[in-house]
Amino acid sequence: MTTSSDRNRPAGEHDVEGHPYLEEGELPDEQEPPPPPSPTGPRISWQKLTVLPAFLVALLLATWLWFAQADLDTISENALSGGRVSKALWQHIQLTVISTFFVLIIAIPLGILLTRKAFRRATPAAMAIANTGQATPAIGLLALLVIWLGIGRTAALIGIIIYAVLPVLSNTIAGLKATDPSLLEAARGIGMSPTGVLRKVELPLAVPLILAGVRTALVLNVGTATLATFGGGGGLGVLITTGITSQRMPVLVLGSILTVSLALLVDWMASLAELLLRPQGLEVGR
Repeated sequence: MTTSSDRNRPAGEHDVEGHPYLEEGELPDEQEPPPPPSPTGPRISWQKLTVLPAFLVALLLATWLWFAQADLDTISENALSGGRVSKALWQHIQLTVISTFFVLIIAIPLGILLTRKAFRRATPAAMAIANTGQATPAIGLLALLVIWLGIGRTAALIGIIIYAVLPVLSNTIAGLKATDPSLLEAARGIGMSPTGVLRKVELPLAVPLILAGVRTALVLNVGTATLATFGGGGGLGVLITTGITSQRMPVLVLGSILTVSLALLVDWMASLAELLLRPQGLEVGR
C-alpha cells in the first residue's frame, strides 16, 4: 500500500531491492523475455573461402607465364608434352583419393573397436604397429613392398596407406575416449543400447578430432604419393625425378609447384569439410 511518504518521493528512485517505487494502482512493467539464443553453426569467413584459392591461382598463373617465356630444350619439351603433365597430376590425385579411402575404412572402425571394453587391451599393440608404420622411412617401406609385391600401383598404394593410418587411428581413439562419462551414463540411463550410445553420443562428439586426423592423413598422402614413382605408381613424382636426373630445372619446378599446390588445395578443402561436418552446437574454432 502506498503511503504519503512514498508519494513524495521523486520519480526515478528505487527501493532497497532495486525496484522502482510505484503509485497506488500502478502495475509494474512486464519485462520482455530475453531473446532465444541463436543456434551455433559453422562460420566460414570470406577470407577462408577466398585467400588460399586466390594465392593458388596467382601461383599457377605466375608459373604459366614463366614457362611461356622460358627457353625449353628438347629433353624438357619431351618431358612436358603429350599430356604427360595432366596424366601425372591425375595419377597423383587417384593415389591420394584411393589411399585416403582405404585409410578411413581401416582406421576409423579399428579405432572404434579398440575403445570397446573387450578390445581395450589390444590398443597398445595396435598403436605400436601404427607408429612403426609411420616411423619407417617411406622410401624404405616402398622398396620392401616392391620386393614383395613387384613394381606397380598396388605396392605404392599399400605403402601410402600404412604411412597414413596413424593420425586417423590415434585421433579416433582420442576422440572417443574424451567423451564425458556422465553423458554416457545418462544415455544408458534412458535405455539406449551400446550401439545407440556409440552412434548418437560418442561418434558425434568425436567428429572434430576424427576430421582433424583425416585432414592430416590427406596432406600426408599427397606428399607420400610423390614417392610412388620409385615403385612404378606414377604421379607427380615422375616430373620431379625426371627433372633431377636430367638436370632440367623447368621440369623439376613444375612438378614441385603442382605437388605443393595440390597439398595446399587438399588441406583447404579438408578444413572447409571440418567446419561443415562438425555437429551443430559444438564450438567452432575461429
